[in-house]
Amino acid sequence: MMMHVLDLFKLNGKTAIVTGGGRGLGEQMAIALAEAGANVVICSRKLEACEEVKQKLEALGARSLALRCDVTNSDDVHALVEKTMDAFGRIDILVNNSGATWGVPVEEMPLEAWQKVMNVNVTGTFLMSQAVGKIMMKQRSGKIINIASVAGLGGTNPTVMNTIAYNTSKGAVITFTKDLAVKWGEYGICVNAIAPGFFPTKMSKVVIERGEKQILSNTPLKRFGGENDLKGAVLFLASSASDFVTGSLLVVDGGAHAYC
Repeated sequence: MMMHVLDLFKLNGKTAIVTGGGRGLGEQMAIALAEAGANVVICSRKLEACEEVKQKLEALGARSLALRCDVTNSDDVHALVEKTMDAFGRIDILVNNSGATWGVPVEEMPLEAWQKVMNVNVTGTFLMSQAVGKIMMKQRSGKIINIASVAGLGGTNPTVMNTIAYNTSKGAVITFTKDLAVKWGEYGICVNAIAPGFFPTKMSKVVIERGEKQILSNTPLKRFGGENDLKGAVLFLASSASDFVTGSLLVVDGGAHAYC
């Protein structure tokens, strides 16, 4: 049955989990999902920040949970899934947004720093997808949205981003997305990724301060990402509007990736 185009974007009755939802891009995406009608569970290692976002979501009329979760800890991940199921009975959307970075020349990168970035960005995405995926496989439906980065598309100028572990991890997230889409398509699970460009956040603050002129000169739209620029992207991939889209990467960077 053909649906009205605006109905394709409604998330009423759906339940979403947004990791790293206590600030920055995670908060922006959590708000978008709540505005579209979803119940939203937000989690991060800092519960207080999640509680603040939870209040914003409830002010929008959404049902919400704020939970502490270290996505690299399998016990935390399983507890998060269990509490979400207890509260809402299903999980329809997972946004793997928790992330870490470390800026240092390659030859000086400490092993523990490399491992931290890879554990959060790659292992955390795997653990969350695995745990939530088991629920989605039983439901035979679901949307997994992995937050990659334009840094995962190739090399970056070290005067702007000297972040070998971050770039590597985001490249891995892109490949993970494509492979998981192939593995789980038969269960009605769509797995896609978003690759944001430069958005002013706590994580990107130093990079933007150091390389603002160069970044903007290589961005066709001549600005950084704003507080609304990921909302449409995440809603599209979370909603029925993208039911025939899986294994894809949506780049949201003001056009910077279009430069050769």
